[in-house]
Amino acid sequence: MNIAVLLSGGVDSSVVVHLLCEQGYRPSLFYIKIGRDDTDYMDCSAEEDWEMASAVARRYGLPLEMIDLQKEYWEQVAAYAIDKIRCGLTPNPDVMCNRFIKFGCFEQKVGKEFDFTATGHYATIVNANGKVWLGTAADPVKDQTDFLAQIDYLQVSKLMFPLGGLMKREVRDIARTAGLPTARRRDSQGICFLGKINYNDFVRRFLGEREGDIVEWETGKKLGTHRGYWFHTIGQRKGLGLSGGPWFVVRKDVADNVLYVS
Repeated sequence: MNIAVLLSGGVDSSVVVHLLCEQGYRPSLFYIKIGRDDTDYMDCSAEEDWEMASAVARRYGLPLEMIDLQKEYWEQVAAYAIDKIRCGLTPNPDVMCNRFIKFGCFEQKVGKEFDFTATGHYATIVNANGKVWLGTAADPVKDQTDFLAQIDYLQVSKLMFPLGGLMKREVRDIARTAGLPTARRRDSQGICFLGKINYNDFVRRFLGEREGDIVEWETGKKLGTHRGYWFHTIGQRKGLGLSGGPWFVVRKDVADNVLYVS
C-alpha cells in the first residue's frame, strides 16, 4: 500500500510515521508550507517545524518533500478569515485549511498518486454499510472531528488517522519510548498560519482600529468603548475592560460598530 503522510514537525504526525513503520510500511513524507515569506505579519515557525520534520524523516530513512501551498492558503483560507471577520462573524480557518488545503490542494497535486494520506488528526475512519464515514476519536478532549466536519466523502475515503484509537498521553508515551525528536515538543495552539503572531495584531494589520461603544443589552446603557467590533466575538468575556462583571459579548452591530454585552 502506497501511503503519504502529512508531517508537520509536531509529536502527533511524528508518531503516525513511527506507527506506520512499525506496521511494515514505508510511507512518503510531505511537509505543507503555508506561511508567506513576503510578509512581516505571519509567522508559522516554519523553520523549526521543517527541522523537526527532517529529523523524523532521517530517523526512519524516509523521503521528505516540502509542498509549497502559500498562495493557495492565502487565497482560500487567510483571505476568507479576514472577510468573515470584517462581516462581524467568527471564522474557523483550520476547518477551511483541512477542506481546501490539506485534503484539497495537496490531494490534487500530490495525494492523488497515493492510495491513502495519513495525518496526525484525532479522528477515526468507520466502514459501515458499504460506506466510509468520519468517526470520533477515543480521546474526547483531543477529538478533532469538528475541524474535519466539512471534508467530503471522497476526501474521507482516502484518509488514515492512525492516532484515532489512542489517548494523547499514549501518543506522548510512544514518542518518548521511540526516542522521537519531537517527543517533548509542545502542541501548537491558535490559528495555524499565525504561529507566534498575536491574533489581534493580525486583524489590526488588515482592518485597523475604530472606536465604538460597549452597551448593556438589557438597559441600553453605555459601559465603555472598544477599538473595533472585529476584535471581539459572541460569547467573549476576556478583553472587554469592564468592571462589575463578568460581562459577555451577546451581539454585534456591524453597521454602527457597537458591542452589546450582558
